[in-house]
Amino acid sequence: MTWTIPNILTLLRLIAAPGLAVMFLYFNRPYADWYALTLFVLAAVTDWFDGHLARSWKQETKLGTMLDPIADKAMVVIALMVIVGYSSMSPWLVLPATMILFREVFVSGLREFLGDTAGTLKVTRIAKWKTTMQMVAIAVLFSNGVFEHYFGMSTFGMDRAMILDILNGREEDVLGLNWKFNGMVWTSHIGLWLLWLAAALTLISGFDYFKKSIPYLKDDH
Repeated sequence: MTWTIPNILTLLRLIAAPGLAVMFLYFNRPYADWYALTLFVLAAVTDWFDGHLARSWKQETKLGTMLDPIADKAMVVIALMVIVGYSSMSPWLVLPATMILFREVFVSGLREFLGDTAGTLKVTRIAKWKTTMQMVAIAVLFSNGVFEHYFGMSTFGMDRAMILDILNGREEDVLGLNWKFNGMVWTSHIGLWLLWLAAALTLISGFDYFKKSIPYLKDDH
């Protein structure tokens, strides 16, 4: 095995994946949200760098080819698990997350079954798009947790009437409730829209892989 810089970056991204969940074990919110968001964004950036460097420096290896999709899937699966776990279990969040997880498990099983012929399921452009969309959606949803927690901290001890008076401009907004509330609402809406778009691209790419594998699934092949 060759430990090139691109391979080391990929390995670090793989190690960072469980770190997303660990942040919520050792830190209180919103610090856990901040650290998870920072770790996820840094890992997502290395996803672009390791591939770019491997191609530019002609350091593409079998180890990197094997680890890269595993690291991507681990990041996405664990991040979605954390986000859903700390959410209100809204079906608008759970459904796209379920579709993404189902596709990842299905395609991984398909690759394992095909064995030596799994090379026919090469990463397509739409698969790269879905990975990018997943990463962006998850980053936005992590930031939603930050805004949500800061808003909750700022409104602690206030009754509903006082909160509405501040948001509607009838009382002075000393604690910045408006920008925290707007940040919470917009990151929630944008994050969900992006996650649904990512889920659609995920299913399309999954169906494309399945279609390409059909000849190898026939009993007479």
